[in-house]
Amino acid sequence: PAPAAPSMQATVDVAERSAPVEPVQAPAPDQVQAAQEQAAEQERELERIVLERDRQDAQRLQQAQSAAQAQEEAARAAQRDLEAAREAARAEQLARLDAARLETERRDAEQDAARKEQERLAAARADAERTEAARQEQAAQTQREAARQEQARQDAERQEVARQEQARQEAARQEAARQEAARQEQARADAARMAQAEADAARTEQARQDQARQEAARRDAADRETARQEALRQEAAGQEAARQEAARQEAARQEAARQEAERQARASQEQAQRERAAQEAQREERLRAIGKQLDQEAAQRDAAASTPTTSSLRRGWMFGRADANADLVHYAQAMSRKIELNMTLDLLRDIVKQRHTQPVVTLAIRADGSVEKVTFVVSSGVPAIDEAIRQVVASQAPYGPFPPALARQYDVIEIRRTWIFDVAIRLE
Repeated sequence: PAPAAPSMQATVDVAERSAPVEPVQAPAPDQVQAAQEQAAEQERELERIVLERDRQDAQRLQQAQSAAQAQEEAARAAQRDLEAAREAARAEQLARLDAARLETERRDAEQDAARKEQERLAAARADAERTEAARQEQAAQTQREAARQEQARQDAERQEVARQEQARQEAARQEAARQEAARQEQARADAARMAQAEADAARTEQARQDQARQEAARRDAADRETARQEALRQEAAGQEAARQEAARQEAARQEAARQEAERQARASQEQAQRERAAQEAQREERLRAIGKQLDQEAAQRDAAASTPTTSSLRRGWMFGRADANADLVHYAQAMSRKIELNMTLDLLRDIVKQRHTQPVVTLAIRADGSVEKVTFVVSSGVPAIDEAIRQVVASQAPYGPFPPALARQYDVIEIRRTWIFDVAIRLE
């Protein structure tokens, strides 16, 4: 690295020690005014130089980004480092300029040699500018070389990650198939248990009804025996009429009690039937819900695994974050960043405050960067949010043509992302 430029204060101190001591004379007002105007002009010139250098740096950075679009992820890291270094350099430069300006004002008030001192300060600042520019250029070259090496390393890591991700997805698919088979077997076992429980309940109810019928028969036999005994008593003695009347009333009471018991038994039976009907309805509802869930899961698996046949276009798909095709991964990342970094949340800031589900959206992009279609795999549940997502996608189109290698493989690529709304839009 280039040697650090001597500080402005050190230059001034050396100049003061080396300069001969002259009698201090009060500067003329017009000389002080001229010196101040010249100092302000030099300050403006220095600020213009700094702004011009920043503009040139920004232009070079833009050109580097255009040339490295396929490697944009690593370039962003290098850009952040370069911006941080440039911001630190700018802050350091502004601090030196502020110190020089304060020193100039103090010497303008104390010495009549303000003009000569301003010239020396300007020369010192110019030297510091040149030294700082050389240092920043060397640092930028070092960062670019480090970024290139880092990009090569990341490319190798991405390829390894893609291979591992493909193996993981295959293992996950097999595990999902195993879990699905186990879940279906469990559902069948649950249905069998429910059917067995219902059969047991039916047998219990039948036994209860049989017991009720036996009890009614026993009471009926008892009633008939009572009537027979009453007839015998009537035949035996007429004087027992009063007693027989009392016995008859007792028999009537018992008959009323029997009828009440039968009524209560019928009410209990009707209640049991209603409960069985309600349980049957709940069972049917659960079975319908299970069937609906199975149908939805099967439809999702079919949608994820099937290849569209309605179009003759060559189509590519990216439903995760990693893929063996590095060009496809880079293009998907660039598309996501364009949506995330362009203040698109302003279109949804108010409506996303409503309760909603995180939407899962598939964007079909043509080779020229235009949008073929927007498909909601999972809706947000709020029509206004879904429509705003379509507007965001349309507002950022086109998304740039495919790189040559990607264009040779596909005419359309479909990229699926989950949209998350917090301080900005994030595509996961």
